Amino acid sequence: MLGARPVDIFAWESFGEEWVTDAKQLKLDATVHSAGYGSLAKLELARREADIIFTQNGTTSGVRVPNFDWIAADREGITINDATSAVFAQPIDWAKCDVTTFSWQKVLGGEAAHGMMILSPRAIARLESYTPDRPLPKIFRLTKKGKVDLEIFEGSTINTPSLLATEDYLDALKWAESIGGLAALHARADANTNVFADWAVRTPWIDFLAVDPATRSNTSVCLKVVDPRVTSLSADAQAEFAKKLASLLEKEGVAFDAASYRAAPPGLRIWCGATVDASDVAALCPWIEWAFATLVAELETKAA
Repeated sequence: MLGARPVDIFAWESFGEEWVTDAKQLKLDATVHSAGYGSLAKLELARREADIIFTQNGTTSGVRVPNFDWIAADREGITINDATSAVFAQPIDWAKCDVTTFSWQKVLGGEAAHGMMILSPRAIARLESYTPDRPLPKIFRLTKKGKVDLEIFEGSTINTPSLLATEDYLDALKWAESIGGLAALHARADANTNVFADWAVRTPWIDFLAVDPATRSNTSVCLKVVDPRVTSLSADAQAEFAKKLASLLEKEGVAFDAASYRAAPPGLRIWCGATVDASDVAALCPWIEWAFATLVAELETKAA
């Protein structure tokens, strides 16, 4: 779809940066709007005449798009929303999204590696009116004889997925319906993140990586240690402290894969999607406090 118009790419964490890399490799006429971990790129710079690419929910920074007001309703370009971990947990203004991609592995907890794509009529019109001057691998071809290949969206597979994984997805959807549907899924993710928000208020040594509370992800909660005893350490020592913090939690069996993403600032990254219970998040907080106290005591012992 890309290449017919200039492209505005908004990136503020590692997966958004992958879109930037793609654009460079495809030699697109792209303008990159980026921000460091914890901040949101300047969305107001989106051009009405350009195509737009953005990651709705930045899982490696814990920063999400707070709304879709910055996308012009009368835009000329198409928007591509990488909503991998936002679907089912965060509101989406579908009128502002022409291509929305997601994976059911995230908020519904299904098997990984299954990418889904939702196209608007505008996206279909682009596919049928524009042919890029570059070769496309079979798995990326969405048209046949100049028209969108609707069979792809009606169950005809390009590469055969695991049907067991598909049944797992259907079970997850039935569960979602049984607890109240989309609104209930949103509420569960919000409740989980609010546990951490309340805990951070009363815990002086921890804070969200997201600078603006309005942009905090409600699924991928990224936390940073702000205690001077840690922040005064070298960058390598801070990274080692965060790694040990996650390791202690894993050794106790209370949290797994809780370390921040390898390219992100050192800290913790806790999944708070809809399949998680708020009571489990609340139970984790004292364990994090214990792990922090244990490691700080070790620092003070070494210093003495």
